[in-house]
Amino acid sequence: MENVLMDELDWRILEALQNDFPLSPRPYETIARQLKIHSGELWNRLERLTAEGVLRRIGASLDSRKFGFYSTLAAVSVEADLVDKAAEVIGQFPEVTHSYLRKDEFNIWFTIIAGDEDKIEYILERIRSALSLKSSQVLNVPMKRLFKLDARFKSAY
Repeated sequence: MENVLMDELDWRILEALQNDFPLSPRPYETIARQLKIHSGELWNRLERLTAEGVLRRIGASLDSRKFGFYSTLAAVSVEADLVDKAAEVIGQFPEVTHSYLRKDEFNIWFTIIAGDEDKIEYILERIRSALSLKSSQVLNVPMKRLFKLDARFKSAY
């Protein structure tokens, strides 16, 4: 994702989506009314933010452990010229819920939620293989203790 120009309304939309998503039959119409814009403008902006890579998905965040799923934090160490390809490979798995670029040896971090630990290992092996990485270039850091952070967009305005 390159630098994306976002105006105040874009930031207000992101804050509305993540802070008080309405539980109603037509939540996007409710959000548009709250922001005092037409629902068509809301949709156009959401499509643009998605196309520009600001948004990847909009959905509920559930405690997967309570549903019997397993999760892990993972990371890969790739050369700078492979970051875009690595992000594409990692992002193809629906089990990947978040990914972050970091300025470190392990420069792409992501979370995986799957039905069992074998599926997580399978996904990591597919990523390793697709990127021709050594085993030492892929980290699997399963959760030992849960710490929940409030990871939200913060307005630039």
